[in-house]
Amino acid sequence: MSSSSLFDHNDLMDFVVKQGNGVKGLSEMDLKTVPRQYIQHPEERLDKNQVAHDESIPVIDVSNWDDPDVAASICEAASKWGFFQIVNHGIPLEVLDNVKEAAHKFFELPTEDRRKYLKENSPTPTVQLSTSHSPSVEKVLEWKDVLMHFYVPGDESTNLWPPVSKDQVLEHIKWAKPVIRKLMEVLLKGLNVKEFDEEKESLLTGACTLSLNHYSICPNPELSYGVGPHSDISSITILLQDDVGGLYVRATRAGQWIHVTPIQGALVVNIGDTLQIASNDRYKSIEHCVIPNAAENRVSVPIFASPKVGGVVGPLPEVLKNGEKPIYKDVPWSAYMKHFYSKGHDGKKTIEFAKI
Repeated sequence: MSSSSLFDHNDLMDFVVKQGNGVKGLSEMDLKTVPRQYIQHPEERLDKNQVAHDESIPVIDVSNWDDPDVAASICEAASKWGFFQIVNHGIPLEVLDNVKEAAHKFFELPTEDRRKYLKENSPTPTVQLSTSHSPSVEKVLEWKDVLMHFYVPGDESTNLWPPVSKDQVLEHIKWAKPVIRKLMEVLLKGLNVKEFDEEKESLLTGACTLSLNHYSICPNPELSYGVGPHSDISSITILLQDDVGGLYVRATRAGQWIHVTPIQGALVVNIGDTLQIASNDRYKSIEHCVIPNAAENRVSVPIFASPKVGGVVGPLPEVLKNGEKPIYKDVPWSAYMKHFYSKGHDGKKTIEFAKI
């Protein structure tokens, strides 16, 4: 594709989406400016003057999960911030480094090898390469490519995942799942749910999706988003980020953002819409966004713990048992997810879909 045709919408969509070149393909064209399809309206861009440099999200040492102070800190962070980092969580640094390196290696593959995993080409529906968020419906595209893995225990389709990253992804999931479970046990106990049993686990975290996110070098990061402002629809997300930085979280003060400074070995934890709904607003899912980098490729590895397809999202009975009025109705998870992907990222608007 010639640089002049970048300004033709159909040509760009064909190159980036249908041919599977993604943003990675654009970044290799030595562009002086991002194509107009990636340029945010001035009012929608992250204003660096609104970044609170004197604040940071909580960092919690979880080396002793049984410590009441640790549990209290987690629940307080989930209530007041919706975002926090955990350290001493037990996942070996080597496992974390290996999966980040695997993300780089996959996106360094030749385009013809990457495009084998586009939805229409992939050898299994459990691994899919895509770009942006929902390119067919977004008004402005996001400067990001992603390889999504839909993990089901015992499913042999994982053998068809990309050889360059499969083992590292599976190893990270193996170590991360107990951490997710401990977090959910603590958070649900904070809602007076006595036991995180199989029913609750299926209801809230029955599905596990791991993404290898790749944010290629961007000539004008101030004009674009790697990911636009949004809240996750999961119950809980645990994110491994590299040391490049670029993740911003909406602060408690109106209109301000906090940069989530990378900490070696830490995991960023955030509450998703599902847990905000289940807790009837006691825990908060928070807007966040990613700004790409002008000098370095950035990778991140989120794991989204969500309800199983076929599940229903709504306030937990234990939360409402003392007569508390529900803020949300019961919504089929599949309908909520479909609504999320039917539009571009739009802050916290998705959760309105579930409100009474």
